[in-house]
Amino acid sequence: MPRYNDLFELSVEDMELIEEAMRHAISARSVALVDEGNEDREARENFVRKAHELLGRLHDQKIFYRPKSGVYVGG
Repeated sequence: MPRYNDLFELSVEDMELIEEAMRHAISARSVALVDEGNEDREARENFVRKAHELLGRLHDQKIFYRPKSGVYVGG
């Protein structure tokens, strides 16, 4: 049985493209939730929820710059 590849080689640009595509998909599904009736509302809500969770996991894997010495002022 084949296994999943757990080693990905993605660039920062690749990650930005994936995140932008996810935001676009979330936006399209959210607009459909407002514009349309209740036919597939639950399925769309589940997709939007899962997509937001995926974006959160991608965000949590980022390494943000923080100077090694000196005082760090965030914001």
